[in-house]
Amino acid sequence: MILVPTTLTAEERALQADVRAYLDERLLPGTYPLGLGMAGDVDPAFSRDLGAQGWVGMALPKEYGGGGRTAVERQIVVEELLTRGAPVGFHWTADRQSGLNILHNGTEEQRRALLPGIARGELSFAIGMSEPDAGSDLASVRSIATWKDGAWHISGTKIWTSNAMTATHLLCLFRTSDGRHDGLTQFVVPRDTPGVTVAPIPFIDGTRHFCEVAFEDVRLTDDARLGEVGAGWGQNTSELALERGGVDRWMSTMPLLERWARSEGVRDSVPAQVDLGRILARLWAYRGMSLSIARLVDSGTFPVVEAALVKEMATLFEQESLALVRRHYGRTPSLTSDDPWEALLARAILVGPSWTLRGGTTEILRTIISKGLIKR
Repeated sequence: MILVPTTLTAEERALQADVRAYLDERLLPGTYPLGLGMAGDVDPAFSRDLGAQGWVGMALPKEYGGGGRTAVERQIVVEELLTRGAPVGFHWTADRQSGLNILHNGTEEQRRALLPGIARGELSFAIGMSEPDAGSDLASVRSIATWKDGAWHISGTKIWTSNAMTATHLLCLFRTSDGRHDGLTQFVVPRDTPGVTVAPIPFIDGTRHFCEVAFEDVRLTDDARLGEVGAGWGQNTSELALERGGVDRWMSTMPLLERWARSEGVRDSVPAQVDLGRILARLWAYRGMSLSIARLVDSGTFPVVEAALVKEMATLFEQESLALVRRHYGRTPSLTSDDPWEALLARAILVGPSWTLRGGTTEILRTIISKGLIKR
């Protein structure tokens, strides 16, 4: 492990204050649907407003419309958004990982065509990795892309593709040869491409942001390919480092924890105060680890093992802290309650088990950690 303790600089704290002041005015309580971390509501207007502030695509270079800022600065903005359960669903994936993937692996034409729209909050990406018969084992991907008659012909099905129904683009992994790892290639597919069908999957909490995406002989020109043929596994692995090590892995319950921490139930109960103290101590540790990972990303490192470690521990923490809040609530919350906080707690209880699955199951993460440590 090479995580080095770090703190925010004076300039970074000033950015934190600016974001808080803006969100105090833009997201007045009761004016938006409360979300659970990165599963926040899809609100294109809010994403465009953030883009106008320079808070989408922050880590992208200025020459491509980005802010030319650091991963740490982006993390500061994200912390403030997730603490409020903000509607980040439209721009989330493009801002967190697709834009950087295109920056590092795309052609100059792809960068100029896609990155400015991402930074303005106008383009939305969904990631097509998991498949019905492969789960989250990406080496078992079966959807194929075949080069024939001057075009790529794509067929197959992706599943659990978050927000594919509202995305403008899909960034998907397809098999281009038999090699388990070197036979995979990434493609950028506009969602309205003929042959692409997106079907929402009703989730247990009544939402429909998960989707199944079918590709039926979809034809793409070679400029839709992201990176070299066969380079998809490595690109995907690097992309997951950005996905797994961020603060979004321990902030799903943050709005609920904030609400609970300020409640009479905590103020008047010593056992509740003890549990809150335990939660805060671990929160502080995970925040420090995510901040250290962001510093590594800013230094040009892709800390795959460290990011897997954070996700493995932090997603379990999310579930444990939710169980504590639920126990102190004292009764079963209703998903249909008029109280948005009670409804949010009920929703969290229903979807919480998925937090250790999305972005790589706990078992896969432990394999990555053990293999990575053995190599070191």
